[in-house]
Amino acid sequence: QVQLVESGGGLVQPGGSLRLSCAASGIIFRIYGMGWYRQAPGKERELVAFITSGGSTNHADPVKGRFTISRDNAKNTVYLQMNSLKPEDTAVYYCNAQRLTMDYWGKGTLVTVSS
Repeated sequence: QVQLVESGGGLVQPGGSLRLSCAASGIIFRIYGMGWYRQAPGKERELVAFITSGGSTNHADPVKGRFTISRDNAKNTVYLQMNSLKPEDTAVYYCNAQRLTMDYWGKGTLVTVSS
């Protein structure tokens, strides 16, 4: 049974930082591409950042220079370091694992950026 469990969300003031974690089980983690997506109220889910099985990364324009995706294959975990947070970063953040036709999602963790 595949499980992706996100953690690290919460309430943070503008300009603050959070680190999200996603622990994976039930998959051969090292061969999967891993992504972070987010969905704000009333908006569609969007890609935040992606890291390939080889470690190449891609960050969406709104978060470039502020967010960093990384992975630890020994811990079956992908991270999203979020700095200089803005109110518009408020959303539910979802972890995603992709390989060929396989596509798995976590249940999400809420990030609220507010003073």
